Amino acid sequence: MAIETITLGGGCFWCTEAVYQQIDGVRSVESGYSNGHTRQPSYQQVCGGDTGHNEVVRVEFDNQRIGLRELLEIFFSIHDPTTLNRQGADVGTQYRSGIYLHDEAQRAVAQAVLDEANQAYGGRVVTELRHVDNYSRAEDYHQRYFDKNPYQGYCAAVVAPKVEKFRKTFKARLK
Repeated sequence: MAIETITLGGGCFWCTEAVYQQIDGVRSVESGYSNGHTRQPSYQQVCGGDTGHNEVVRVEFDNQRIGLRELLEIFFSIHDPTTLNRQGADVGTQYRSGIYLHDEAQRAVAQAVLDEANQAYGGRVVTELRHVDNYSRAEDYHQRYFDKNPYQGYCAAVVAPKVEKFRKTFKARLK
């Protein structure tokens, strides 16, 4: 077994986490904050937009069961990589599209998938590609949020449709 980690920002981490938890080969998913300048920011600080952090998920996966390429292809299918600092009604730098590498070996695959997405979207992709920096785990109540709160308004209106779209499109990748 070869375990790898990638950190992804695709809008609200509740949405991204809910999808990646269902993928065969994914061992764990943790919601957090990365690539900002404040050490150990709170959710309120990140939402205020002054920390520079992105809401992200840290995905630990068995690369013998699912590769980075496929994880990134899923990533580009579950969010809009063409809107700068925005996903739907969620607006702010904390909702930017980002792929955060854990080692240099991931760069070639990530860049290739990013280039393919950019071509598919007519050159409009704004996803940043950087090394993960200043990561911190989000508060406990954010972990597995959709699982614990499926009928909460945002979850029912925004998260559930994304999860359903993923389940239909990537049926063969479900746990």
